[in-house]
Amino acid sequence: MSITLSAADWLALFTHFLSLSLLAVGGAITAAPDMHRYLVDARHWLSEEQFTSSIAIAQAAPGPNVLFVGLMGWNVGMNAGGGPLGGWHAYALALLGVVATMLGMLIPSGVLTYTATRWAHRNRELRAVRAFKTGMAPLVVALLIATGWLLTAAHNQPARDWPLWLLTAITALIVWRTKLHLLWLIGAGAVLGMLGAV
Repeated sequence: MSITLSAADWLALFTHFLSLSLLAVGGAITAAPDMHRYLVDARHWLSEEQFTSSIAIAQAAPGPNVLFVGLMGWNVGMNAGGGPLGGWHAYALALLGVVATMLGMLIPSGVLTYTATRWAHRNRELRAVRAFKTGMAPLVVALLIATGWLLTAAHNQPARDWPLWLLTAITALIVWRTKLHLLWLIGAGAVLGMLGAV
């Protein structure tokens, strides 16, 4: 996939991620549906496959959850440079994409989180602070469900994917009804994937 980005496009990419940063309550992954709308549907800077692969690779890799944002920036830059065959120019634009998306995602939320956390800790006994924390939980859960729906809708092969749906339902039931540590469930999923069961 090859695209052309002007300086205004790079600035638009950076400012879009600046705004998403403040909406990403619960982590950057909760803003994935709007990233998809912007990068894939509206601007056509990423393909559907590049978008879902960015999330899948970043989630499988060790490290922070936000790595998928950098991968999306990398892919946008790589597409702007003509792909890997574009040489050093493509890799320079890919690094520019990483910087634009990661700084856009991290600066506002980092400053806001630091400031708000200090204030909330000082005022943790206020009724409004307790109410805010309680009210944010359903919002975060809804945004995570929207992200999951988006990722599964791209796959959309229920006849072949029933083991994944079954594993998801069983995992959700175990998390809900037991106190089993999540690492055991992640490990069990990894073993099932390695064996080809899902």
